[in-house]
Amino acid sequence: MFGTIRKHQTWLWAVIITLTIISFVVFFSPYSKLNPGGGPANLGSINGVRLTPEEFGQAEREVYLRYFFMSGSFPSEETRKSGFDPIRETYYRLLIIHKQKDLDIHVSSDLVAQTARNMLRSLQKSGVTSPTVFFEQVLKPRNFEVNDFERFVRHELGIQEMVSTVGLSGKLVTPQEAQGLYEREHEELVSEAVFFPASNYVASVTASPEAIVTYYSNNIPNYRIPERMQVSYVEFVLTNFLAEANAEMAKMTNIEERLEAVYQRRGTNYYSETKSPQEAKEKIREEMRRELTMMAAGKKATVFATELFDKEPVRAENLATLAKEKGFTLKVTAPFDRTEGPKDIRVNADFVKKAFMLSPTNEPFAGPLPGEDAAYVIAFEKRIPSEIPPLDQIRDRVTADFKYDQAKFLARVAGEAAYTALTNGLTQGKTFSNICAEVKAQPTILPPFSLSTRTLPEAENHVALNQLKQMAFSTTPGKVSPFSSTPDGGAIIYVKAKLPVDPAKLEADLPDFVNYVRQTRQNEAFNEWFRRQAERGLRDTPLAAPKPAPASGPSKS
Repeated sequence: MFGTIRKHQTWLWAVIITLTIISFVVFFSPYSKLNPGGGPANLGSINGVRLTPEEFGQAEREVYLRYFFMSGSFPSEETRKSGFDPIRETYYRLLIIHKQKDLDIHVSSDLVAQTARNMLRSLQKSGVTSPTVFFEQVLKPRNFEVNDFERFVRHELGIQEMVSTVGLSGKLVTPQEAQGLYEREHEELVSEAVFFPASNYVASVTASPEAIVTYYSNNIPNYRIPERMQVSYVEFVLTNFLAEANAEMAKMTNIEERLEAVYQRRGTNYYSETKSPQEAKEKIREEMRRELTMMAAGKKATVFATELFDKEPVRAENLATLAKEKGFTLKVTAPFDRTEGPKDIRVNADFVKKAFMLSPTNEPFAGPLPGEDAAYVIAFEKRIPSEIPPLDQIRDRVTADFKYDQAKFLARVAGEAAYTALTNGLTQGKTFSNICAEVKAQPTILPPFSLSTRTLPEAENHVALNQLKQMAFSTTPGKVSPFSSTPDGGAIIYVKAKLPVDPAKLEADLPDFVNYVRQTRQNEAFNEWFRRQAERGLRDTPLAAPKPAPASGPSKS
């Protein structure tokens, strides 16, 4: 294991840096060789047809091109962390390509050429001013061919045709049906709410010693401290490499044009907090500088780590020894668990994962590992088993938890009593505000809202918006909703009236809404069909639990 790491340490760090470099460096660097194609060794089959490496590679390149046209950049390590899986998407792509053949879907070359021109035209603001530039700056650096792009466009158009064909039943929505849906989604309610937050009742809770002991005994699993780890580390702080990064940036040609192209590709909303395009470009420049400092720190850390891994015999204490020899400061983290990670340094989940894989003898080292402020080389220091602290050690915490739980109970009791009083009082002809005054509840007037409302700050500090909508729209005007529990207490909604939809707005919005409903129903029908196809067609591939592919076509200019 250690021999392999030592042999490939520099290469491993280079991979980490390459995968985390920001998109404009990948896009413009003539030395970038992002070349997808590392699929599974056993490719499997689709509907009994064996997949070939060539077929898989072609589909994977189409997946990368689709991501590029949808997002403006090619996938990176960060996109993978956020859930993008190129292998999974490639199998979905292969299935859809096979289905196009089964359905005998053919796309004319004229349509492919026109669509390709439109797609390339959409890239002009990013500096892609001609097909030649697209080939030289986008395709060629990644070992893609023009044929890859042509095939990608053809299959994207085929997907659109499949959605139209397979999802035809979803488009059978009449204007009358769409109008009913529009009115239901946009009809607003005039309402008031009464909230019962637990914090209002904490002061009235008495916590006797006996009650605390009982509460602690009944909730012991909640107080278990998970297994924790401590690691010693040497850090290579990024700010120490700023001069080197600045020198690298000074060597770059046309940097202003590059920054402008990145800014145009990301769009003006990407940096919504900036006040001007120039300020946004400065943020892009800083991103670039940070990546270059990370590369410089990584190189220095790799040299150190290589010497560390070469020391014999292999033991965790070697990090302290080598740090002293090289004049580096050795530090030790405070204990941390798998969920929270270290609080004294800013690192990612991979750092935590690697730390918990360490052992005193088998794998005492890891790194270099990139963090927010530095690159780290770490060594095993101490593993602390899971434990349950005694009550006396955490009494204040247990007492606070007990009081809050009791306060939530009191809030719900008060809410149920208020619901009874409101129901009876409204039946007797009393006003909502007078009943609230009698039960000492403070009503909150809510702005009119509908099922299409996306935010309602006046209520969302107390109850989730979807829960509020469910309560309100299942209540008859002039009545109150039953008391509904929330994580911090509960709420009651009084519905005064329903407001009719504005006829002028309905007339103006309805044509687009009809198209929206039809497109949504069409996509739903297609995705349900594709899900069934995936269950059957991908069962002989390495994929597990396939998910429906999105029903959308190529980017449009």
